Amino acid sequence: MKTPLVVAFLSLFTVVVFAEGPVRKERPTPVAHVDLSRYQGLWYEIAKIPNRFQDHCKANATAHYTLRDNGKMDVINRCLDQNGEYDEASGIAKGVDSQSNAELKVSFLSFLGFSLFWGDYWIIELHPNYNYVVVGTPDREYGWILSRSSGLSNVTRDLIDAKLRSQGYDPNDFENTKHQ
Repeated sequence: MKTPLVVAFLSLFTVVVFAEGPVRKERPTPVAHVDLSRYQGLWYEIAKIPNRFQDHCKANATAHYTLRDNGKMDVINRCLDQNGEYDEASGIAKGVDSQSNAELKVSFLSFLGFSLFWGDYWIIELHPNYNYVVVGTPDREYGWILSRSSGLSNVTRDLIDAKLRSQGYDPNDFENTKHQ
């Protein structure tokens, strides 16, 4: 009889699939629409997935977006480094999908006026009043939680963590940013 073999296979399949945790979606889903004029302004970094280009940042990380007439945005990222000095990186963001404005590309390197090395910047959660935003990348290698203030309530953070999980991120991968 083949029944024990089928049962054994299904049992092994169940253990392997569920031991790995929830199945991860191919890519995060960006929000339906972002009004870039409302998005511009100062955002405080609440948390991030650690990355090499922010290793020197120890506190007070912010991002400031200014909308240009051509629809692109100037970006200034700023943080307090380990020497107690502020470091700034200037870049540009441009929309990939002009219908939603939720999928952007950013570049912090230019040569002779040409921006080089564009990176993904997907808005995957956005508060209706633009009080906080969650930004990610298709491969989930990078992620940021930004807010209009330097802190979030525990209730709001729990909501954001739930959204991160639904988008295939592990909220434990995010380290909190200190603000002084």
